[in-house]
Amino acid sequence: MRIKAKWITSPRDAGAAAVTFKKSFRPQKPVSRAVLYASAMGVYVPYINGQKVGRGVLAPGWTSYRHRVQYQTYDVTDAVQGKIELSFGVGQGWAVGYIGYADTNHFFADRTALWGYLDVTYADGTTERMITDESWDVYTSAIISSEIYHGETIDLTAPITLIGKAVERLVETSLIPQEGEWITEQERLAPVEIIHTPAGETVIDFGQNMTGYVEVRVKGERGGRIVLHHAEVLDHEGNFYTENYRAARNENVFVLSGGEDVFKPLYSFQGFRYVKLVEYPFDTVDPNCFRAVAVHSEMKRTGHFVCGNEKINQLYHNIIWGQKSNYLDVPTDCPQRDERLGWTGDTQVFCRTAAINYDVEKFFIKWLGDVALEQTREGAVYGIVPHCLGKGNRTRISAAWGDVACIAPWQMYLAYGNREELRKNLPMMKKWVDYLHSAGPEEFLWMDGVHYGDWLAMDGNPEEVRGATSNDLIASAFFAYSTELLVKAGEVLGEDMTYYRKLYDKVVEAFRIYFMKDGMPLEYYPLTGNEQNAKADPFRQGMTQTAIVLILHFGLCKEDERAALAEKLAEMIRANGNRMTTGFVGTPYLLHALSDNGYTDLAYTLLLQEKNPSWLYSVTHGATTMWEHWNSLKEDGTFWSKSMNSFNHYAYGAVFDWIFGVAVGIAPVAEAPAYKTVRIAPHPNKVLGFADASIDSRQGKIRVHWYYKGDTVYYEIEIPDGVTANLTLPSGYSETLAGGSYCFAEYGLEL
Repeated sequence: MRIKAKWITSPRDAGAAAVTFKKSFRPQKPVSRAVLYASAMGVYVPYINGQKVGRGVLAPGWTSYRHRVQYQTYDVTDAVQGKIELSFGVGQGWAVGYIGYADTNHFFADRTALWGYLDVTYADGTTERMITDESWDVYTSAIISSEIYHGETIDLTAPITLIGKAVERLVETSLIPQEGEWITEQERLAPVEIIHTPAGETVIDFGQNMTGYVEVRVKGERGGRIVLHHAEVLDHEGNFYTENYRAARNENVFVLSGGEDVFKPLYSFQGFRYVKLVEYPFDTVDPNCFRAVAVHSEMKRTGHFVCGNEKINQLYHNIIWGQKSNYLDVPTDCPQRDERLGWTGDTQVFCRTAAINYDVEKFFIKWLGDVALEQTREGAVYGIVPHCLGKGNRTRISAAWGDVACIAPWQMYLAYGNREELRKNLPMMKKWVDYLHSAGPEEFLWMDGVHYGDWLAMDGNPEEVRGATSNDLIASAFFAYSTELLVKAGEVLGEDMTYYRKLYDKVVEAFRIYFMKDGMPLEYYPLTGNEQNAKADPFRQGMTQTAIVLILHFGLCKEDERAALAEKLAEMIRANGNRMTTGFVGTPYLLHALSDNGYTDLAYTLLLQEKNPSWLYSVTHGATTMWEHWNSLKEDGTFWSKSMNSFNHYAYGAVFDWIFGVAVGIAPVAEAPAYKTVRIAPHPNKVLGFADASIDSRQGKIRVHWYYKGDTVYYEIEIPDGVTANLTLPSGYSETLAGGSYCFAEYGLEL
């Protein structure tokens, strides 16, 4: 069948309002199968005879629209058995509305558009297809305004009128079958409290910071208005606080029909814990009328963890909810303010933890496909993907951000063992390393870049976003790391990696010559570059926690230098009151650098630290998700800043990679990925009392449970059939385990 569907749009620009495309269809014979295919520039909802089709929301999802847009497939056989009305509601979504700090409108397209067709197979084997074309009618809708950042206005009293016939629309992008997971509604949370604030506000507390929207079920007088504003936190006086949302209004307005109404946004979502009733047409608030609906990509939960320390359990809870909140089709940095962007640095920091908690293979297949498409001809990778920040400094190419091009494909390979996906990503990895090789004036160092550096570290100035560690040191360290990962990936695939292995050796050598002396980083490095570089890197220190962590974890030191470097790192931590100073760059590897070099006890001390900066500082201050800053909320109850202070920012949740891989002791092995061979090396600690973790790997469930009875620690280990486990216990005892259940015990451990 050669009939080709067209992209169609409204004959009149609807602005921020959603429109509805409609067409009737009558099957000519008994139907054996009917399949609907649909996509949009914008966000669409399909209906047959007024009933929503499918379980997904916010379709077709967010891709690099300049290059490709997904289409979805729906089996609608049961619904297409008589005359039907097929309709699509279409709103602006990411493609057409404001995106990128809320000052970039129509970045991908200036009008919404719909594409789709209905394929019908009759019982006699003949087929018929109904396509989107100029014969479709276009109507106004009850959604009179909708924006990703600003929320949605639904007026059930608004007249629905015919705008006219659809017109064909030129859309210059590729249509691809859906690669990622469906975005779906997940948990439904009832209010835990109705709050009357000191300022006289009525606020609903759902008890959990999250991503999604509020569903309201009411019956009231026609024309009555419900206006909801959303917030993550209350201020130190207990009043509703939204300044950290910046320009994002996060306002949902519902106008009642006079009958039984159910309201929830169709083309927008919010990040929130609290909802303020700005307008409410009833004298009392019935909490049963409100439900917070969590929305995220439909990923299968694979990892589980519990221990004997309730604060660590709450930390894990916060990590899980941070991932759910920010894995909404794109790995975003935050779900609430005028951002919600696919920051590559946050992604590479967290992706290993992400693949423990959930099955994220499909999620990353889709997103890494966009990273590859948006990679520049020279091999650069932008700070966000999909890229939507326009020109200027907002497009900076930064170390530890662009390195996602090598880090994420390798971590996905370790987790899932998909050689074909690794092969598909290898050209992107090569291009990135080639870009690093030519990125600055030095052949084997990345100098003179404008980087984000050790973002939000505490050693530069606690009120600044920039850490003290030299950007050139960080960039050159990641140059070596990405090259190493490229070599590993190429060798797995049977590629000749001689050139890149030699390049790696030269990068490490150049790093050691420039940034190290006598086995230690230098105290300070002179400025190399222009004024923009100087502003991005004002401190340029080398003797920092992050610098030593990178040198240790990336193998940039000689083996006989490790002990002194680790001792220096431990000394710096202890001198800071047993606290870290690291930011986005150093924190993911900090505990590994300690435990890999004989300081597991100090790693535990950091994990259990409650003073700022620490993972438990936010827990002790009531957090239900991870915070962007170590001190997003200060001890005096004030906030770190108004302009950049998310309370749902998953990056620091990467610590669970250490909890799972070192404290509990379950880790994949590169030589046999996807947990075909697994390293079991637990590091128990009496303060935790016990730890019990498992992962539903591609091979089956792997579980380690250790617990104390007096001075004896017991280990219970479950290995699925076909998996080899290399066990090493703290006493030094080692054994190779096959599939089965095992128990071990050790007496008198120091930890």
